[in-house]
Amino acid sequence: MGTEMHQQWEYKTLEPPKGLTKREAVDPTDELNRLGAEGWELAETISYDGGGTKLLLFKRPVSHE
Repeated sequence: MGTEMHQQWEYKTLEPPKGLTKREAVDPTDELNRLGAEGWELAETISYDGGGTKLLLFKRPVSHE
């Protein structure tokens, strides 16, 4: 029998920033690039029933350092 390790993940959510009207999302490119540089990968979006993105879900491998 092998001692195979399974990949473990950690997760983070980000609420897309809203503009002054609180209705339109502000471009989150800078924040997405920062998260990508930290090893986070967009895994899923969670939307409202009526449409529109509520949360962005990110994942990255757990570091065993």
